[in-house]
Parts: sequence; C-alpha cells; structure tokens
Amino acid sequence: MAEDSLLSQIRHAAIICCVVFLQACGGGGGGGSPPTVMPPSPPPGDPTLPDPQYRVSYLSPFAAGCEGTPISGTMYADSEVEPFVAVNPANAANLIGVWQQDRWSNGGAKGLLAASSFDGGRTWATSMAAFSHCTGGDTSNGGDFERATDPWVAIGVDAIAYQIAVAFNGQTFVAGSSNAVLVSRSLDGGRSWGAPVTLILDGVDNFNDKESITADPTAAGHAYAVWDRLSAAGHGPSYFSRTTNGGTTWEAARQIYDPGPTSQTINNQIVVLANGTLVMFFTQFDDAGGGNATASFGIIRSTDKGLTWSERIVVTGVQAVGARDPETGTFVRDGTNLGAIAAGPHNDIVVVWQDARFSGGVHDDIALTRSADGGLTWSTPARINRDPTITAFEPSVAVRGDGTIGVTYFDLRSNTPDPLTLPTDYWITRSSDGITWRESRVAGPFDLAIAPASGGLFLGDYQALIAIGELFVPFYATTNTGDLANRTDIFASLVSSAGAAAASVQTLRATELPMRAQTANPLAATPELARRLSGSVARTMLRRVPGWTPSWLDRASAQIP
Repeated sequence: MAEDSLLSQIRHAAIICCVVFLQACGGGGGGGSPPTVMPPSPPPGDPTLPDPQYRVSYLSPFAAGCEGTPISGTMYADSEVEPFVAVNPANAANLIGVWQQDRWSNGGAKGLLAASSFDGGRTWATSMAAFSHCTGGDTSNGGDFERATDPWVAIGVDAIAYQIAVAFNGQTFVAGSSNAVLVSRSLDGGRSWGAPVTLILDGVDNFNDKESITADPTAAGHAYAVWDRLSAAGHGPSYFSRTTNGGTTWEAARQIYDPGPTSQTINNQIVVLANGTLVMFFTQFDDAGGGNATASFGIIRSTDKGLTWSERIVVTGVQAVGARDPETGTFVRDGTNLGAIAAGPHNDIVVVWQDARFSGGVHDDIALTRSADGGLTWSTPARINRDPTITAFEPSVAVRGDGTIGVTYFDLRSNTPDPLTLPTDYWITRSSDGITWRESRVAGPFDLAIAPASGGLFLGDYQALIAIGELFVPFYATTNTGDLANRTDIFASLVSSAGAAAASVQTLRATELPMRAQTANPLAATPELARRLSGSVARTMLRRVPGWTPSWLDRASAQIP
C-alpha cells in the first residue's frame, strides 16, 4: 500500500510538471493573443501510412478520493474518454479539446479536462473548468458535484470559448441525487476558465443529459445550449438556453420541443447554417407498443436565433444493433442511436450514424444522409465505410469550406480469432460529392478489449472531427495496448487530402482507392427485428441513465448484465 501511495504521488507530480512545461511551451504567459495564422500543413510523407498522431492527454492530475464519498463502481485511473474539439474562427491555429478524465464504470468521471493548442494541434497545454469537486467545483455553481460527464466545447467568432458539462451527485433518480448543466467560458484561448454558470439544476425527479453547445458563426456573442431533460418514466423533452452577450449571462432554460408523454429525445445538437438559421438535430425514441421502441432522427429549425422553433422534420429512421466483440460477445459501448451532424458552406447539412440496414440486420455500417435545402428534405441513407462485411461504429463528421465531407469511424477489420484481444482501427473517409469516397487510416490497430468497461467497452459515446482549411483534424481516444495502468489517451491527427490526391494510384493502399456509397431502404419490420432494435434503444439509455425505467419498454431486451 505504501508503494502504491508513493507511485500515485510520483505520477501526480509528473503530470503537474508536464502541464507546467507544456503551458510554458504553448505560449501560456505574457498576455495578449497569438497572431492569427493558419496551422501549417503536415509535411509530405508516405501515403500508405497513417497521418502523424499528436498526444493530447497525459497522466491524471486528480488525487485519489478527490471526489469525496463516491457512488459505488470501478474507477479507471488515468483513463481519458469521450473527447470533443473546436477551432477558433479568429485564429485557426488555436484549438481547444475537452474530455472525461478518470472514468467510472457506472457513469461520469472524476472531472473534465481541457487542452489548448496554438500551433494547429501539434502541442497541447492542459487546463480545467470547475465542474466537479476534483476540478475545484464548490457550492457557488449550484452544488459540489462528485462527477462530470458529456464534455463539449465551442468557440465564437469573437474568440470566446464555451465549455459545457453535465455534473451530478448520486445515482440517477435515487433519493438525494442532484444534477446540473453547467457552462464555463474562456477569454484566453482555453488557457483558463471562468466560474461555471448553472443553466439548470434538478433533484431526484429529472436528469439532464447529453447536452451540447454551439457558438453562432454568424452572430458574435451568441451561443446555444441544448439537452434532454429526462424522467424515469421515459418522457424527455428538449431544453434550450442561450447567451447573446458572450456568456456574461444566460437566459432561463426552457423547453423547445416535446416529443410526447411516452417519447423522449437524446443527443440534441445545434448547427448554424450560412444564412443564420439554427437547425437542432436529435434522436427520438417512441413507444412502438408490445414492449418495443423505435428510434428516428429529427430536426427543428429557428430563423430568429432560437426565440421560436418549427415543428419536427423527420430525417430518417434508425436501425442500429450496436457493436460486439465477435469472439466473446462483449458489447462495445458505441454511438448506437446517436448521430453526428455538420453544416456545409451553402446551407448543406450532413448527418452520419451507425445502421444495420445495409447488412440485413447482421451488423452496423456507417450511414450518411444529406440535405441541400437546410434540412427540409433528406437523401436516401447510404453506406460509406469501405468494408461491408465487418462492424463499423461511432462516426464523426465535418465539412470543409470547399464542401469536402470528412467522416471518421472505428471498425474491426483488423480483428483476429484471439478472444483475449479486440484489434480496432480508426479511419477517415473523404468525399467531394457524397458519392465517391477515399479512406485512410488515422490510428490503429489498438486493443479495444482493455478499454474502460461502462455498459460495454467504452471510448466515449462520441469522438470529434473538425475542418481547418484543407485539413481535417480528428480528435479521438484510443487504448494504450497492453497498459492496464493507463488504458486510454486522447490524440489529434492532421489529415490533408491534398497529399493523398497527388499520390499515384500505385503507391496507395487498396483502402485508399475510391469507393462508391451504397444506398439502402429500411429493413422490413419483423417481430425479431423489432425486439433487437428495441434492445439497442434500451442499451443506449440504460448505459447512460441506470434508473431509466419506462413502463412501455421491455427492459430485459437490453441484454445488459
């Protein structure tokens, strides 16, 4: 025990020294903002190899027991999961990333960490907002919270950065529990963060979940926060708050969409079109009768910066079954039923998600649909991952200024029959027209089997992808294969399609040769399919909210141990 304590102190000191060093190297002192520059392109290299990885996270800065008396569960020290990233519109070399630090098996993490880069993603300096006790939270922000989750970050055209989180005490819907949606802002590119503002604070009756934040690229000082406010009975309307003065104050949280008494939303996200229209994207779960549920994507639109909203427009139904280890049957906690959205330069919108319709319900592939009219109509879903024979999951999407689409995702094409490991790769695929795609490896193979367990092998309910000039910047978690003391870390990569396009066909791997998207209609409804899809809905919710027990859904269909 004494040796363990000494090791913990050494590791804690090491991370503090590392953070101080990185801050010094990253321009953390001296005041003033760095000059507005574009990040340099990566040097040309072998197009058959992955683009360079830049490490973002290091060992945990949190002391053992810093959260107080925790909820029971397994804590994965030095684990980093569920990353998100944003680029500063006023300085494209300034990136801010966020993630969960020290994940718990039964929900949330000790705290959320942030990192800022001022050289386009090559070096990073760590900081933190006071969302939980381990990161300096106290009763001034509405409660001294044990855990935090769902990190998200956005940066406005005025360079004001906003970081949002869900923070909570106790298990959901259990007496004495509380939860809140908190926002903190940074005025120095992510080097430091102000005291959090509480957008909503609830007790045992409601849980506020899966929040996101968007800075308006067409209106300085405007930012929008959305989330689902969930009851144990399964009712979950979408809630909204906004600031119009750069985060100095936030409007009172209010409901902007009610899916109905036996329905709920999750994964609410706002994108802003070039004409200033807000488009809020979400998943909706509905009671389908007979103990079953259905999942679909929808949007609502606002042309007055969130004051009023349209009726729901259905994007597509979702038929996702989720990923598993093919040898052991162990679930992967992935992005099942949770899509990602990005807006393009001409009021175009792209949505990606994982869906089993292309495999006849056998496994999930990566699906994409597009809208060329601001979300009013949508294309037939198309499969865009290269290998249709294996599971692909958890996509992220971004659109460059020239309209080129980038999508990142995990898949299991490197897996072997060995039941003790689960080799996994991370890929990016790019297209200028949404039809022809070229894929290359971002990271891997790495052993997903050692990821933290939280309702399945867990790297996060989402990863992140942004576009900067001709670059795509994936921001993602991978495992450190073979290192159970430091299971995961966060990385950034700089992906330039210019280099791949210029390379001769003979030098490209087969996976980098162009492939065409394949469209498919939804699978025909059968009782067996209905139960499988209802199981994926139940798993999506019970992984996030263990106390979620709607009377209309057969909880046993989730198949969670």
